[in-house]
Amino acid sequence: MTPFTTKSLEDALTSRLMIHFGKTAEEASEAEMMRACALVLRDTMALRGVETKKTTAREEKRKVHYLSLEFLMGRSLEKNAYNLGVLPQLKEALEQMGFKAADIFELEPDAGLGNGGLGRLAACYLDSMTTLEIPAAGYSICYELGIFKQKIVEGQQVELPDNWKDLGAAWLLPRPEEAKEVRFGGTLREFWDNGHLHIVQEDATTVLAIPNDMEIAGYNTRHTNVLRLWDAKSPEPVDMSLYSKGEYFKATENEAMAEVIAKVLYPEDNHIEGKSLRLKQQYFFVSATVQSITQKHMERYGTMKNFHEKNVIQINDTHPALVIPELMRILIDDAGMDWDEAWGITTRSVAYTNHTVLAEALERWPQDLFQRLLPRVWQITTEIARRWQERCEAFYHDRDKVRDMAVIWDGVVRMANLCIAGGMAVNGVSALHSDILRRDVFKNACGMEPDKFKNVTNGIDHRRWLSEINPGLHSLICDLTGGERYLMEPMALKRLDDFAGDSEVLQRLEEIKRKNKEAFADYAYRQQGVSLDPASIFDVQVKRLHEYKRQLLNVLNIIALYEKLQDDPNAITQPRTFLFGAKAAPGYAVAKRIIRLINSLADQIDHDPVCKDKLQVVFLENYRVSLAERLMPASEVSQQISTAGKEASGTGNMKFMMNGALTVGTLDGANVEMHDVLGDENMFLFGLRADEVENLKRQGYLPQRLYIRDPLLHRVLDSLKAGFRDGVRYEDLYQRLLFGERGTPADEYLLLADFAAYCRAEEKMARTYADRRKWNEMSLHNIARSGIFAADRAVGEYADNIWHVSHR
Repeated sequence: MTPFTTKSLEDALTSRLMIHFGKTAEEASEAEMMRACALVLRDTMALRGVETKKTTAREEKRKVHYLSLEFLMGRSLEKNAYNLGVLPQLKEALEQMGFKAADIFELEPDAGLGNGGLGRLAACYLDSMTTLEIPAAGYSICYELGIFKQKIVEGQQVELPDNWKDLGAAWLLPRPEEAKEVRFGGTLREFWDNGHLHIVQEDATTVLAIPNDMEIAGYNTRHTNVLRLWDAKSPEPVDMSLYSKGEYFKATENEAMAEVIAKVLYPEDNHIEGKSLRLKQQYFFVSATVQSITQKHMERYGTMKNFHEKNVIQINDTHPALVIPELMRILIDDAGMDWDEAWGITTRSVAYTNHTVLAEALERWPQDLFQRLLPRVWQITTEIARRWQERCEAFYHDRDKVRDMAVIWDGVVRMANLCIAGGMAVNGVSALHSDILRRDVFKNACGMEPDKFKNVTNGIDHRRWLSEINPGLHSLICDLTGGERYLMEPMALKRLDDFAGDSEVLQRLEEIKRKNKEAFADYAYRQQGVSLDPASIFDVQVKRLHEYKRQLLNVLNIIALYEKLQDDPNAITQPRTFLFGAKAAPGYAVAKRIIRLINSLADQIDHDPVCKDKLQVVFLENYRVSLAERLMPASEVSQQISTAGKEASGTGNMKFMMNGALTVGTLDGANVEMHDVLGDENMFLFGLRADEVENLKRQGYLPQRLYIRDPLLHRVLDSLKAGFRDGVRYEDLYQRLLFGERGTPADEYLLLADFAAYCRAEEKMARTYADRRKWNEMSLHNIARSGIFAADRAVGEYADNIWHVSHR
């Protein structure tokens, strides 16, 4: 399966350097060598991609089209070399050519195509679909800057542009010949011809969608899939007459308006311009994608009547929901079908994955904006809404339930309900989450169409998140389980359970963790100039910053530990290092405030001699995939402390578990299923359960009572209010927790209700850590039972239960 020897790879790299840069290896820079490596591997994957397309066409296989506004790919060079089976050869070739392989890998930027778990999940699934030899393609936007680069200045988050394409573009294969036109605005003209109503969109603003393909290599297979990223360009050339008159900005106005669509991920939408741009982004990539899929289908089969038999479109959250009316538009306007035939094909082609129960994340668009930007799609959406509403009324005869299920109601277009109306399946991403969707969020829709609702618990690419990033642990697993079988059969990890009583194995596991901690400490010092103590507990919370994820609860516990040290400098016998990593959405003021609080607390502790060698807090700047790849193998405690019922699944919890970290967490998201396989004895659970959260809120939750009754909580909140040595006071957060503000209830996510239980769980964790044999047994059990959370299992369930496609 290996396409290169060290010598042939060295020859290929030498050739690329000369052809593309006119340089020898001795003259080439590290950046040029990184590009040369990418080009060599890219072309290898592209050749395999041609073979894959021929096989798919010959066997007439059904193809999966995975639409996501995010694909958090991270770095690709080491991953692709690993999957292609040439990583050792590449490292050796680079060394022989006078380069340090580690420096070349480190130089590559993370592809800035995502923000958090949604995008990382999509990337993992692409890897698994390819490895399992499922014909598939991913689709998104080729963001120029993507998510921002985070800089911490005086404790506060500052957003900087992240121009990942400087080097990352080496992976992209532009396909300008497959460009599609996407139209916004204008007016509709209707006319009849041969008994068929034709609708033409006139005076529209047209944007060209230019595809750039990123090849995706599977592990131990020649099968290759593609991530298609759409770039936005204006079809109109620069107006030279205006340019000649010196009206430079006006001359390039159309170009700028088109290109802004692919400029950044998630523009702020707290103003109408931002909402408009977000809706444009979503329709832009959906329309280009559906045009591309349907055109290729027509070229292959000459008819759209069998489209659903040969294609399945998976919507990753509501962002691509417009695929439903857009596919209808093409089937009716271009293929000439009547409504019922088009609807029958659409509703057997599209499936929807829900990723959140938060109301603000279930997208809704103002009707006037939707109608103005997408006039033909609006017509189709209103007809979908009318027919769906008729079905709901006929089933329930209940206005309240019909209102809840409506696609359009009170001047608002509800995208989740559109997905439910037009999808063949709706799935949650953990057992608890799917249950909440059925019982609460989509209760009425589920009552009408119960068979449509399914569950597929998330999974992660265990090859990347274990064997590739944690070679020491990989070696141990191979020695204990008889080789690399687990790379294709992750449930083989279960055999590690048999070694929980083996002192030698447990000692080796401890040594691996210690070396990983030392390596991360060295990295942190080089990157941020911070000194970490590898002898301390590495207690880690890294994820998107949101109040429901409760980074603030973690902070309150740390303040409690700090106050205990003030009373008794010997209160902490086991040194603790708390590591945070998170980006806050630029417009999310409270989240950014929490980042500043973490840095204020870190500064306070760092300058207090009582805390030396006992307590440390570090905020890791610019959290991203490549940073996570270094951190996960070194982590010992995984903080998964969201308010029960709010986290859909999580995938970070799975990565930590797979690398032997122990979870301190609530029974939320996939933590529930982790608990199913681990039991109480191998994790540290605390806090209210989802049903208890709802009961408490119904009864009338008053956090002020807890503040009065609990002396430690009282002291911690007073410390928060008073502020720290940097002079920053956090009375606003104090008020938000105890009294709420502007329509936000006090302690909306029940931090104070869970505070005491959380502190006890952390204390139990620290006591357990002191018993090294017990800790390492628990760590080994976590690794052994993590195989069920592999993306291969999740993708297999999609393939069997939703997509109905064969797989390896």
